[in-house]
Amino acid sequence: MEIDIKKLPVDIGVVYEGERIRGPDTFVELGGPKVEFKAELTQVVDEKDVVDGKITVIGKDIPQFTCGEKVPFGILLEVYGEKIEKDLEGVIERRVHDFLNYVQGFMHLNQRYDIWCRVSNEAKEKGLTFEDIGKALIWLFKEELPFIEKMQITFMTDEEKVKEHRETALGLYEKRDARIRGMKDEEVEEFYGCSLCQGFAPNHLCIISPQRISLCGSISWLDARAAAKVDPDGPNFAVPHGEVLDEKNGEYAGVNEAVKEYTTGANERIYMYSMFDYPHTSCGCFEAIAFYIPEVDGIGIVDRNFQEEAVNGLKFSSMATQSGGGEQMEGFLGMGIEWMHSPKFFSADGGWDRIVWMPSHLKNRMSDAIPKEIIDKIPSEDDTSSLNELKDFLKEKNHPITQRWKSVVTDELKEKVTEYIQEKNGEIYPDQASADLGLSEDELMNVIDVLQKDGTLG
Repeated sequence: MEIDIKKLPVDIGVVYEGERIRGPDTFVELGGPKVEFKAELTQVVDEKDVVDGKITVIGKDIPQFTCGEKVPFGILLEVYGEKIEKDLEGVIERRVHDFLNYVQGFMHLNQRYDIWCRVSNEAKEKGLTFEDIGKALIWLFKEELPFIEKMQITFMTDEEKVKEHRETALGLYEKRDARIRGMKDEEVEEFYGCSLCQGFAPNHLCIISPQRISLCGSISWLDARAAAKVDPDGPNFAVPHGEVLDEKNGEYAGVNEAVKEYTTGANERIYMYSMFDYPHTSCGCFEAIAFYIPEVDGIGIVDRNFQEEAVNGLKFSSMATQSGGGEQMEGFLGMGIEWMHSPKFFSADGGWDRIVWMPSHLKNRMSDAIPKEIIDKIPSEDDTSSLNELKDFLKEKNHPITQRWKSVVTDELKEKVTEYIQEKNGEIYPDQASADLGLSEDELMNVIDVLQKDGTLG
């Protein structure tokens, strides 16, 4: 099917990729945080099941809405190609974000079940319809991914249809995500980079490993590998991880080189498994945010679907401004929810033993990932509404974080250990020193580590 994009009512091009449509300039919002039902999905189908170029609209089209409406939104791409495998569904699906942002007057954010789109007043006045958007998508996909031979697209704004579409999509997302579980970072020689979001966050490069999914949650290591093979010049590419510089935190020489190159030096180091010191950068499409709570020395997690204030008094939207943009923000980290299934999930920071708060719906959703011995010790908005209540709850439930409180290294403790070491002329035996100081050997070594880090001990 031949498509002449010059005949569309708006321009199409990469120049519009970073276009932001603000509230006052918005005609209609499709999906988004205030809409319950939304999802985008790609399905590889048999040739007989696709009519190339067919565009279907179920529900109202753009011109039929009233200015200011926020409506359910679903997108279904059905594609055929002799060389297309099912493994490429997620790869093709993620490019919807890329290509929809090439449409003048149309903004697309996030992914999967969290899509948030806006149509500008100007685009509406020019007569933009879903058929126009579909034609643009099909043309862009075939131009960029020539292995796609046929494509048909269905846009949905009817609430019941979108609800049904979302339920189907959620089941298929889970099947895709489950494929990668069990693989280990140590088993592969290369990770993958994703620069898809650099139009919005120039200093951000997503590093995807078998045990760390993309921040948007839609591209696994398997997806990225498949994408790099079929589209060598695309946004996904191999990153040989090279020498392991810090096994605990997940620092790799090759990853650092890639991060430095693709962010033009804005960032030079990242830790794959920690949110401290050199955390992974965040874009804006992350599914959830991990946030440090210094009052309890723990980590909270909030996702896009939680509209209330988190236990730290901030909403997701407020923390997103702290987390996104490609800056390394210690204490705030965008993340993909599937990462919570990984043994590398904050493994450098204490893993699940460090998680002290989650929204109830997210906790229920991830119940199979949370260790049984701690699931009832992690509070939600149903249990705590303030930091004081949080601390009381953690004490009452004997959350593992309370053991960290006992091992906090105070100035008095540092002085006590320093004086002891000086008295012994630097020659101490951990078992005897622990007994003399009234500390466990782990506590003693923790203090010594702190003294070495701050330069008190050589």
